[in-house]
Amino acid sequence: MTTHAHQTGAAAEALALEYLEAEGLKLRARNFRIRRGEIDLIMEDHGEIVFVEVRARHRSGFGDGIDSITAAKRRRLIATAKAWLQRQRSEPPTRFDVIAVTPDTGRVEWIRDAFHADE
Repeated sequence: MTTHAHQTGAAAEALALEYLEAEGLKLRARNFRIRRGEIDLIMEDHGEIVFVEVRARHRSGFGDGIDSITAAKRRRLIATAKAWLQRQRSEPPTRFDVIAVTPDTGRVEWIRDAFHADE
C-alpha cells in the first residue's frame, strides 16, 4: 500500500469511527490483525458485535462499498472475526457491516448486515 493510499484509508477509518460512535456504537478494537487478515473496526451495538470493513471510495462510478468486497475478502474477514471471537469470554451475536466513505466529500454510507459468515 502506498503512503497516500494508507493515509486515505486511515482518514476514512477515522471518519467511519466518528460516524459510528455518533450513532451510538462503542469501539471494541481497531485494526485487529492476524496473519490471514485485518478488521478495520470492531464495534458493539446494543450487545451485538459488529465487524466493520471501511472502504474509501473516490468515485461512485465503480459501485458502492459492498461491490468492492470480493468473496475472497469476505472469507478473510470472516476468518479474522472468528479469531477475534476465540479470544473473547463469550460468543455474542455478530454481524458484518460496511462503511463506504468518500474522502473528498466526507460522505458516509453505512451498510448494516452487509454479508453473513455462513455465505
